[in-house]
Amino acid sequence: MKVYSLSVILAPPAKACTILSTASDLSSFPFYQRGSVGEFVTFFSKTIAERTPQGQRQSVQENAYTAHVYNRGGAEQLAAVIICDHEYPVRPAFSLLTKLLDDFTAKIPQSSFGNPSAIDFPEVTTYLQKYQDPRQADAIMKVQKELDETKIVLHKTIESVLQRGEKINDLVDRSQALSAQSKMFYKTAKKQNSCCLIM
Repeated sequence: MKVYSLSVILAPPAKACTILSTASDLSSFPFYQRGSVGEFVTFFSKTIAERTPQGQRQSVQENAYTAHVYNRGGAEQLAAVIICDHEYPVRPAFSLLTKLLDDFTAKIPQSSFGNPSAIDFPEVTTYLQKYQDPRQADAIMKVQKELDETKIVLHKTIESVLQRGEKINDLVDRSQALSAQSKMFYKTAKKQNSCCLIM
């Protein structure tokens, strides 16, 4: 699972989109291809943001990539786009986009949307790095992971108890055999001692 790009885009209806803040991780691509891949990511992000109606969410697959877009619309006319591989789950992707837009609107005034180069929003890079693991974006996935880990520990504990139980059963069997042998030894010793009584 890999997130390649995360963008906040000004998406006015029937007009060209403008990227307000973006972060990308193209380190998995060869060095000389990163420029071309970066241009593709920018073009892809702007295109799907323009073609997503306000108030809508959609996912678009292109070759080995999936782009999830959430065009919130409203007074801000903002959209958020995440480009990732096909393995990245849909629910955490949209949770991340909602979180990103909420954080962006809380920290960046709408008056600064006209000058995107002046917008300083380093949180987009933080989100990109932090949410490479989708369990960070989705509480349900996080709880599921913890349940799976607990289940594994529980199975290991049950297996170890069963192993100990088998060992205890072996010990009990041995002690019963030992007990029978010791009783026989006692009886034999008593008989031997009874014939040779020293006074």
